[in-house]
Amino acid sequence: MAKKLWGGRFAKKTAELMDEFNASIGFDQKMYRQDILGSTAHAKMLAKQGIISQEDCDQIVSGLAQILEDIEAGKIEFKVEYEDIHMNVESVLTERIGEAGKRLHTARSRNDQVAVDFRMYLKEEILVIEELIADLKKAILEVAEANRETVMPGYTHLQRAQPVTLAYYVMAYYQMFKRDGERFEDCFKRTDYLPLGCGALAGTTYSTDRQFLAEELGFEHLCENAMDAVSDRDFALEFLSDCSILMMHLSRFCEELVVWSSSEFSFVEMDDAYSTGSSIMPQKKNPDVAELIRGKTGRTYGNMMTLFTIMKSLTLAYNKDMQEDKPPVFDSAETVRISLQIFTDMLRTLTFRKENMEAAARKGFTNATDAADYLVSKGLPFRECHEIIGNIVLHCLKRGIGIEELSLAELKEFSDKFEEDVYEKIDVRSCIAAKKSYGSTSFESVENMIRLAKEEMEE
Repeated sequence: MAKKLWGGRFAKKTAELMDEFNASIGFDQKMYRQDILGSTAHAKMLAKQGIISQEDCDQIVSGLAQILEDIEAGKIEFKVEYEDIHMNVESVLTERIGEAGKRLHTARSRNDQVAVDFRMYLKEEILVIEELIADLKKAILEVAEANRETVMPGYTHLQRAQPVTLAYYVMAYYQMFKRDGERFEDCFKRTDYLPLGCGALAGTTYSTDRQFLAEELGFEHLCENAMDAVSDRDFALEFLSDCSILMMHLSRFCEELVVWSSSEFSFVEMDDAYSTGSSIMPQKKNPDVAELIRGKTGRTYGNMMTLFTIMKSLTLAYNKDMQEDKPPVFDSAETVRISLQIFTDMLRTLTFRKENMEAAARKGFTNATDAADYLVSKGLPFRECHEIIGNIVLHCLKRGIGIEELSLAELKEFSDKFEEDVYEKIDVRSCIAAKKSYGSTSFESVENMIRLAKEEMEE
C-alpha cells in the first residue's frame, strides 16, 4: 500500500474500504490535463518568485509534460490509494524526478488546486456547448428559410388556435436557444475567476504572484477572498441550471416532433438514421432520439438538484461533501453535448409534410379570430364580434363545415356586417399576412426575424 502524502500525522493506515470510499480518482481523472496545466503554471510561478529554484522548476515542468504524454498514451494507471487526480499526478512526478517533485505543492492546497481544475474544465465545456448551440441555431434558421411559406396551425392547450408558418414556429425555438447561449456566456464570466494560490482557506505566507498564474492559465479575474474561492461552487450550480434550462427547451421541441410524427398529426417524418423499429411490430418507426432527449432532461434536473442539496448546509470553507460536485457536472456536460449534437443532426434530416400542415391549418376554425377582427373593422365592438363568431362556430360544428364554407347569405343571418370580402380576409394565408404587430407570424415579420438572426449569427 502506497504511503499517503498527508500521512505524517497518522499512526495507522486507513482501511481498504475507506480508501475506496474516500477516493475520487474514479471520476476526477477526467481533469488530468487541467491538473497538469495548473501545476505547470504553479511551478513556474514558484520559480519566478524565488520560492523554488529554476532547476527544480525545469525538472517539474519537464516531468509534468512527460506525465501528460504518458497519460494520453495510456501508460499510467491511476491508483485508488492516492485518492484523487492531484495526488496521483504528484506521486508519479515525485517517483520520476525525486526531491524536486516534493516542492511542487509549496504554497497551495488541494482545495485551491481542485477549484482551479474544475473551473478550467468548465470553461472549456462552456465554449464547446456554446458552439453546439450556435450550430443548432444555424440548423433552425435553415428550416425557417426553407419554410417561409409553409402554413400550419399554431396551438394553445394543444388545440388548433390560429394559422402560422412553420418558419415562425421554429423561430420561437431559435429565441429559446439564443437565450441559452447568452446564459452560458454569462456563466463563463463567473467561472473565469482564478482560485489557485488561495491555499486551503486563509491564503499563504509565501510571496506568490496570482496575477501571473491568471495570465498563464487564461483567467480574466482573481478570486478576491481565499475562503470563498475554495468553497464556492456557484459557478457549477449556474452551469447545471443553464444545462437544465437548455435541456428543457430541447425537450419541448422533442415533444413537438414526437407528436408531429404520429399518424394522428403526420406533420413530419424522422429520417431512418435517427429512428428505430419495434421488435414485435414490423410497421413501427419510433422517434427514439426525441424521446431519449426528453428523458435525459430529467437526468439533468436531477444533477442540478444533487449539487444544490450537497451545498445547502455546508459551513465555510471546504468540506469533503464537495468532492461529490463533479459527477453531476461531468454527467450534465456530457448529456448536453451529445443531446445538442444528435438533435441538430436529426433536425437537419427531418421531412416536413407541408400539405398535411396546411390542411390542418384550414380545419379547426383557426380563422375564427380573424373573422371576429373582420367584424371589428366593420364597426362592431370586439366582445360582440366574439359572440357572433362563437355562434357561427357552433353552427358550423353541427354541420361539420368551416366558416369559409358558409354562404354569404348564411353569414348575414348572424350579422348584416358580412360582405363578399370576408372570404378573402379569413383565408388562412390572408390571416397570416394580415398580422401587423412586431414579432407576429406575418410573412414580412418572419423575414425580419430571419434577417436579424442571420446578422446575430454573423456577429
